[in-house]
Amino acid sequence: MIQLDRRLEVCADGGAGQTIHPFSEAPRATGRGVARGLAFDAKRIKLSILMPAYNEQRTIGGAIAAVLSTDHGCPFESIVVDDGSSDETPSILRSLRHQQAVVVTHPRNLGKGAALQTAARCASGTHLVPFDANLEYDPADLAAMVKPIVAGRCDVVYGTRLFGANTRYQSYRHAQGNRMLTLAANVLFDACLNDLHTCLKLVPVDLFRKLDLRENGFGLDTEITAKLLKRGIRPLEVPVT
Repeated sequence: MIQLDRRLEVCADGGAGQTIHPFSEAPRATGRGVARGLAFDAKRIKLSILMPAYNEQRTIGGAIAAVLSTDHGCPFESIVVDDGSSDETPSILRSLRHQQAVVVTHPRNLGKGAALQTAARCASGTHLVPFDANLEYDPADLAAMVKPIVAGRCDVVYGTRLFGANTRYQSYRHAQGNRMLTLAANVLFDACLNDLHTCLKLVPVDLFRKLDLRENGFGLDTEITAKLLKRGIRPLEVPVT
């Protein structure tokens, strides 16, 4: 069984007054990124994998095990946020120990967006990426997303689900809804994205914290992309499963 030997408890009351124990400081950047001149040392990248979880007792153990057993091409940490689960998720997380993982607890459900923002505040890496606890995505794809960052080609990478290629959508309406909203974002910001709502958005931690994100629910996915595109940042897209 995968185990966690570090524990982080967050006291959150209505999204305010949170108390967070600090992580170790991330390595200071010395190089420069390409897309927007963001500073980072490509040889010292550390990936923070953010995993919000709400009533995910069926998959949370397997998701953590998969993330922690995968070679991501760089040092990494996994930050799991129990967002006020009422099933067996909290007890599963209490039994886990692993030096590269941390558990964060919301006493009550605040929403996926709030959980991701809590995890981002705790991140000690240079770059972060959300990862769903329901195993919708394959952690093996993260290494391919890291490669362009290490090579200095870009600052932001999206893991894009290509229609008809190693991808399964819940329904035709779900797939077409994603297409239409992606098209709307492209028209609004003069961009050319293929998958607005992908969970896998690899972003520098410092940049993520500067986006002034406000959405506490699932709308955070859209808000992240909108604020990146508004800044003139165009993510490099890498196909994922």
